[in-house]
Amino acid sequence: MTHPKQPLPDEQASTDEQASDVSTGSTRREFIATATVGSALLLEACRHTSPAAEGPERLTVPSELEISLQVNGQPQMLKVDPRTSLLDALRERMGLTGTKKGCDHGQCGACTVLVDGRRELSCLSLAVMQQGAKIQTVEGLAEGDTLHPLQQSFIEQDALQCGYCTPGQIMSAAGLLSEPCGASDADVREAMSGNLCRCSAYPNIIAAIQQVRRLPKQ
Repeated sequence: MTHPKQPLPDEQASTDEQASDVSTGSTRREFIATATVGSALLLEACRHTSPAAEGPERLTVPSELEISLQVNGQPQMLKVDPRTSLLDALRERMGLTGTKKGCDHGQCGACTVLVDGRRELSCLSLAVMQQGAKIQTVEGLAEGDTLHPLQQSFIEQDALQCGYCTPGQIMSAAGLLSEPCGASDADVREAMSGNLCRCSAYPNIIAAIQQVRRLPKQ
């Protein structure tokens, strides 16, 4: 006597799925395609949701902030990205390229400027932090065609070689003149230790600074 062949479990499952697909009028492939399209539409709708609809916790940061500076005695109004360093604002927004970008990590001193009379590394300071400050760069030291005594002494003492670090050296020295510092070369060397010279013109730099320090006070 012949018995009817029983379908294997996998064959039975496949048959059931086909029957289900026929009864609903859709296939598994169509279901996946529909779900994918639906998810894409949902993401697109979320992307275009207005910030106000996302609740009061959402913070919006302006792309630019307006700041007011006094640079070399002249008022300057700028709109800058909040992340802009003072160094980049001076060089790229005001064209004061005498301030040099060396390491950009506050380790070489090439970007030294005076902020309210104090030495400051402009690569480590945000421009927006200097709102209302008085900033002096190497371009603002000379008075017309008359060089600042430090600029003149650097020339006379041959205190530069490649010259890249020289603006930062001079501005740091200008700040040092108004700071308490011992009279010896060692004292000056310690006070200027934040300014590096790859050409190793240190003896001449110290001599130039000491020459100005010995001038009669005006």
